[in-house]
Amino acid sequence: MRYGVAFDLGTSGYRAQKIDLDTKEIRRTVMTLRNPLPGANVMDHMDFAIHYGQDLVHGLSISAVKNLLRALDIKNEELKRISICGNPIQLSIFQGISIEDLAYAGERKKKKYNIQEQNRDARIVHSSEIPGLEEFNCEVVVPPSVRHEVGADALALIVKSGMLEKDEISIATDYGTNAEMALKVKDVIYTGSAAAGPALEGQQIKHGSLASPYTISDFEFEDGALRNYILNEEMEPSLGDLVDPATGNVLKKGIIEARAITGTGVIALIEESIKNGIVVLPKIKTLDGHIHLQNRIEFSEKDLTEAGKAIGAIRAGHITLCAAAGIELTDIDAAYMAGAAGTYMDAAKAQKIGLIPYSTGRICQLGNTSLALAREVLLSEERLWELQDIANKIIGTHIMFATSPQFRDVYILELAYWEEGMPFKMFQKYLKKKGLPHIGEPIANPVVEKRVKKDIPILGEEGLHILERVGTYMTMVVDCPECKKCLKVCPNEAISIDDEGRVMISTDLCEGVHCQKCARACPPDKFSWDNLEVFKPLQQE
Repeated sequence: MRYGVAFDLGTSGYRAQKIDLDTKEIRRTVMTLRNPLPGANVMDHMDFAIHYGQDLVHGLSISAVKNLLRALDIKNEELKRISICGNPIQLSIFQGISIEDLAYAGERKKKKYNIQEQNRDARIVHSSEIPGLEEFNCEVVVPPSVRHEVGADALALIVKSGMLEKDEISIATDYGTNAEMALKVKDVIYTGSAAAGPALEGQQIKHGSLASPYTISDFEFEDGALRNYILNEEMEPSLGDLVDPATGNVLKKGIIEARAITGTGVIALIEESIKNGIVVLPKIKTLDGHIHLQNRIEFSEKDLTEAGKAIGAIRAGHITLCAAAGIELTDIDAAYMAGAAGTYMDAAKAQKIGLIPYSTGRICQLGNTSLALAREVLLSEERLWELQDIANKIIGTHIMFATSPQFRDVYILELAYWEEGMPFKMFQKYLKKKGLPHIGEPIANPVVEKRVKKDIPILGEEGLHILERVGTYMTMVVDCPECKKCLKVCPNEAISIDDEGRVMISTDLCEGVHCQKCARACPPDKFSWDNLEVFKPLQQE
């Protein structure tokens, strides 16, 4: 057999598909529920790489890819080609390319530190040219970036939406942890990336999860009771329980159990709860401050705050792009939604809480555009070079939200709205006062085109396989005094000590540089992140 594998290296998790290169049929799909790098978002990943070594994060990325290849059930001699797609940081880490030109904003700082921009054009290399993949004898296909900071995932979003072929003003957004967005006005594409955090994909929500079987993806209120809708094994919404949102008591049993709530479920829950008076920002109006879902799953005010930060970051990004283009949000004709969250969320509900420009009358849901593009270049070298031509021709203006005063001003207002209950009219008043684009009022009935039912429409005859744990570890050998303080303080139980005295950190559970409780709890001569290295099980050596 001759197989190829298409990878979407997402900030919140990796997705991969095994494809028969002769028949071009998808055979199996595998996904992880987390990224192998420590931290919850792309900024965490970048900080960890800069402070503790890009070789270290490269090793973790390669280890995760190998774990997916094993889960895809491909023998080394059967693997002929790999393709990858994702944001510039994830793709650079995988390839072993420096990310310093992505980490430091501003030309003066790059010049000060003698940082050179890396070439991120389309390329095909042999696997032996990528450290850690020497055991394979296959091609590695990498689609191009538009610019060094506008990656292959943004190109996928732009191309797969079809916005380049239309004259309308349109905006496309990949609703994920590192929310990429592109605004097209005439012949110019304005791009940006908002570090929204993982709440829109169900992470950093206490009972949250990425979209996967047995996760709650939608809600409706029925005479004051809350109907749960849950993804089944085919990733299609099925009828869940009807519950009392104040107590969780089951009023009518559904046909499927739930184990978590997805980001799309979070969006639907917030919109429905605001509409029905259970949420009055920033509070949840139940006796215990929780909304009770089925199977003892709960949604707290802390969860509401995390989701509000993510929603606010995306709307702030939209407003910032419009400010750069000199238009109002009310000028946007069409909105394109990509990613798992962009596929499964109810578009009308998402628009009502600000994830889509309020007055946009046409909304199109696209699915996982990054994985779709990876499949295309896996199967066609001609398509790869065609995409490079498109990337070269795009007249692009990239807005660095991290240094944008407009983004800063809007995001402060968003935090006041979501966390302090600033009235919406006051929110609009302050936008006008600062000369920022007008956002209008939510329309009643947008036209929604759902191009796919699932973010990954075809899973293959061997089905979907989910890796609950990525299976990547960092380790260090220390003369441990056996106090086990590091184990006790870790909030996610990511640390263990094996029989040989090695500290083992499960990287998909580790919160990364913004936590480091383990390092602070232990003497620095005993426990230092500077001594971390990728743990390689015997079968991987």
